[in-house]
Amino acid sequence: MSEMHLNDYTSTDVAKAATRKGFGEGLVAAGQADPNIVALCADLTESVQVHLFKEAFPDRFFEIGIAEQNLVTVASGLAAMGKIPFAASYAAFNPGRNWEQIKTTVCLNNQPVKIIGSHAGLYTGPDGATHQMLEDIALTRVLPNMVVIVPVDNIEAKKATLAIAQDKRPAYLRLSRENTPIITTEKTPFEIGKAYVFSQGRDITICSTGPLTYQALAAADMLFKDGIDAEVIHVPTIKPLDAITILNSAKKTGAVITVEEAQINGGLGGAIAELLGEHQPTIMRRMGMRDRFGESGQGPELIEHFGLDAKHIALEAHHLLTSIGKQ
Repeated sequence: MSEMHLNDYTSTDVAKAATRKGFGEGLVAAGQADPNIVALCADLTESVQVHLFKEAFPDRFFEIGIAEQNLVTVASGLAAMGKIPFAASYAAFNPGRNWEQIKTTVCLNNQPVKIIGSHAGLYTGPDGATHQMLEDIALTRVLPNMVVIVPVDNIEAKKATLAIAQDKRPAYLRLSRENTPIITTEKTPFEIGKAYVFSQGRDITICSTGPLTYQALAAADMLFKDGIDAEVIHVPTIKPLDAITILNSAKKTGAVITVEEAQINGGLGGAIAELLGEHQPTIMRRMGMRDRFGESGQGPELIEHFGLDAKHIALEAHHLLTSIGKQ
C-alpha cells in the first residue's frame, strides 16, 4: 500500500471533495498546457465545474444550451478541425440522451472528443432515479474506440482529465456530484489502462471503481480483523481493462468480488466476468445495481440501502469464501 502513496483513509476526519471538482481543475490545467483544448456545455456550466474553464478561457468555451445531441455533434466537428473538445453535461443526458450521436459522430470517426458525464450514480441522491445514471458504464464501454474512466476521488479525476486530454482516442469520464473521501495523493500513480493494488491480500480479490473503492478498502480492514486477507484492486479504467493485474490477483486468491455504483450488467462486474470467463474461470460475485433503478435519498444512505457500503462488501466476502470452503 505504501507504494500507492494513499491518504490515511481510516481517519474519522478524512477530507472529502467531489470528483467533478477535480475535473474542473484538471480542465483548466489542460487548457493552459494546450491551446487546442476547448470546452462545451449544455446549460449546466457551474454544476459540472466547466465554469472554471470558461472564466480562464472565455474564447474557447461554447454554451450549447439544453441540446445534448447537438453538444456532441458540434464537439465532433471541432475535433475534425484539430481541436480537443470536452463536452460536459449530466451523465443522465450525456451519454444518456445522446448515445447515438456519440456512436456515429465521435466513435465511428474516432474523434478525440471527451464525453464528461457528471452527477452519475447513487451519489446524485435526492434527484432520484431519473438522474441517478447507472447505465453509463455499460453504454460507453460497448462503443468501439471509447476509453472509459471512473476516478476514485477529486485528485484522481484531475489526473484523469489531464491524461485524456493528451490521449488521441474518444473518452468517457464519469463524475459524481457529492463530496466523497479523498484517498489518493499527488504521488499516487494514475495511467489510462492501469488498475492498482491498493491493498495486498491472498484470500479474496475485491475489484472496485470510483468512490466505492473507499468502501472496498474499509471492507478489507473489517475482513482483516476477521482473519481474512483481502486484496483490493482499484480499477479506474474500465476500458481498456488491465487484464494482467486482475488475472494475476484472481489466480492468487481464487475468489473475486466486484463493486460498483452502476448496473452490474455491462459495467465493471460484466467486464471482469467476461475477462475471467475467457481467460481464467474464477468464482465471483458482482455487487452493484441488479437490474433496478435508484431511489431518492442522501448519497451515503442509498449506498447502504443498496448494499454497497463496507459492511455489506465484507459480508459478501464471508458468504463467497464460505461457499467455496475457504472459511
